[in-house]
Amino acid sequence: MADVIQLLPDSVANQIAAGEVVQRPASVVKELLENAVDAGASKVQLIVRDAGKTLIQVIDNGCGMSETDARMSFERHATSKIREAKDLFNLHTFGFRGEALASIAAVAQVEMKTRRATDELGVRLVVEDSFVKIQEPCQTPQGTSIAVKNLFYTVPARKSFLKADPVETRHILDEFQRVAMANPDVFFSLHHNDAEIFHLPVGNLRQRVVKIFGEAVNKKLVPTEQETDILRISGFVGKPDYVKKTRGEQLFFVNKRFIRSNYLHHAVMSAYEDLLPADTYPFYVLFLDIDPGSVDINVHPTKQEIKFDDERLVYNFLKVAVRHALGSHNVTPTLDFEQEPAFQQRLTPAPVLRPERESNSVGTYRPSKFDDDEPSGRHASNLENWEKLYKGLELFEKDSGASQPGQDNNPLPFGDLPPVVARSGVEVLEMDDDAETFSKGQREPYQIHGQYIISHIKSGFLLIDQQAASERVLYERYLAALENQPIATQKALFPKTIELSAADATLLRDILDEVNCLGFEIAEFGGNTFAIHGSPAELRPGISEEALLQKVLGQYKDNLELQLGARDNLARSMARNASLRKGQPLSVPEMQDLIDRLFACAVPFNSPSGRKCFIQYDLEELQKQFT
Repeated sequence: MADVIQLLPDSVANQIAAGEVVQRPASVVKELLENAVDAGASKVQLIVRDAGKTLIQVIDNGCGMSETDARMSFERHATSKIREAKDLFNLHTFGFRGEALASIAAVAQVEMKTRRATDELGVRLVVEDSFVKIQEPCQTPQGTSIAVKNLFYTVPARKSFLKADPVETRHILDEFQRVAMANPDVFFSLHHNDAEIFHLPVGNLRQRVVKIFGEAVNKKLVPTEQETDILRISGFVGKPDYVKKTRGEQLFFVNKRFIRSNYLHHAVMSAYEDLLPADTYPFYVLFLDIDPGSVDINVHPTKQEIKFDDERLVYNFLKVAVRHALGSHNVTPTLDFEQEPAFQQRLTPAPVLRPERESNSVGTYRPSKFDDDEPSGRHASNLENWEKLYKGLELFEKDSGASQPGQDNNPLPFGDLPPVVARSGVEVLEMDDDAETFSKGQREPYQIHGQYIISHIKSGFLLIDQQAASERVLYERYLAALENQPIATQKALFPKTIELSAADATLLRDILDEVNCLGFEIAEFGGNTFAIHGSPAELRPGISEEALLQKVLGQYKDNLELQLGARDNLARSMARNASLRKGQPLSVPEMQDLIDRLFACAVPFNSPSGRKCFIQYDLEELQKQFT
């Protein structure tokens, strides 16, 4: 039988390696930018077309390469960064594997121009499918220019799996920001489809942070500095009032290399303990400088996962450094033991008052022979147990707005509630015309704990989640607006300006027409600034247009990976952030209007995120609970 094991050709081996190294256009951007920084460049330019699918070009003024080095750089495992295995634990450069250019050239058309300062002429190489097609002398400035064209043209299947342009652009911006953030002493610029997105002059770290994330972050930065014999921690954390519902502005760098670490993120979150609202994330850009021999970065081809010799020690140092920074800048709360008596009184829960048993509406209480004679007997014990059951309820109701405008202060918990008629394919839930089983009071919906609405139906009642129901109503309303029914706009007397980060400004430009269909009137004001001339007329009072726009953009970015269309994504994001909130009191007409709108929806059962909008309770099921 003939031998069956063969050595793969270099072109095939390179394509296999490219599957790990080059996952998307952003992977190419990362590798080329890091090579430019390793070459000692003081100026780096990134040019991108069609989200990197057509062109990715990086131009630097680094040391350049000789003709031999330029040809050798496209070979597998060819690198100038290490010479032997022990060098892996003494790395001071970004690259070291020698796989990047070989992998890129296996799946794209690559053109390189490079020249050293000591050479009169440079060299031009054209590589396609791992084969050098052209090698010739050329005139070129000192440094290196690498243009990657038609990415994944040799593997069409991989190209078909790329996401939409906004998604891929977002990943490119993320990689660019990380490399630029780690090197504030290098000039960086980014052009996408002939528009300049970033122009980052040389400066210090604070200036680089502000240039990338916008002027709004400048006043929210808290410097962090801590140095020990083992590691040095530096950078900035955000004040507790500068938080977001989504992740994306949390960056860790170890020896100037961006890493991902849920373990270290937990250390930072622990330092913010009791300072942040639930489900929010603080801003931080933190640099850890540590002996390269104490970390292992050769864990994954992306080099974004590393191992520490002593993770627990790093965790504790990081937690202490962030907590000390917050404390030293008067961000953490302090305990004041000399509070005013009035304030202390407010913190003391009021006693729970319950009606005397003799005044019970069911009837007059009559002692039984089984009752204890002493107050400390069964009556006192039962009363104490009931007190515990209701303890704190009046405080919760006061906070959540249980006593709503237009409602009686002590309504029956399950009074005579209004009918709900479901439409659009939903089973019809008719009202019970026979009102003898219910008290002949008002047939109105009732809100409990500021979160749920109870509505009477023939077979029992519905428990409606007001936030989920509001999201469903708004979602379908916004979808219709994006199709052919734009929402009315409330003009502002004076326009408001909002400055966004470069990444968010790019995203808003891409979806500006759709955003304006939802009732906004927003126009570019120059740079990364936009002018808000109007907001949706039906926007509930108290909502800031700037804050809403920021939340919508954040939610939109989070949904980019869900393969949603731009309009569906925007409708979801807008509905999520403009919907009713838990604890918001509603009047009876407002509750009835929400119910009517919900059951007029095409799909009233669930919110866009999949949460149930209502639960139906049957009387028969309730009766079983009392048997």
